[in-house]
Amino acid sequence: MPLRKKNESRGPKPQKIGNRWAAPAMVISAVIGLLWIVVFYTISSTDITIPWYSDLGQWNLAIGMGFIVAAFGFAMKWE
Repeated sequence: MPLRKKNESRGPKPQKIGNRWAAPAMVISAVIGLLWIVVFYTISSTDITIPWYSDLGQWNLAIGMGFIVAAFGFAMKWE
C-alpha cells in the first residue's frame, strides 16, 4: 500500500448541494399565500374594507394561489 503525502488529495471533495434559502422561502411563500386567501374569505362577508385589498375583489384568490405556486417552485430548488 503506497503512502500518501500529507497534502495529497484523496479524490474530489464533495460538492455542497442544495440552496439554503429555498426552504425558508418556500415556507414563507406558502404561509403568505394561505393567509392572503384566509383574510380575503374572512373580510369578504363583513363590512370591513382594506383600501387596496378590497378593491382587488376575486383577484385576491389568484394572488394567494400565485404565492402558493411560487412555494412549489421554491420546493423544486430545495434539495
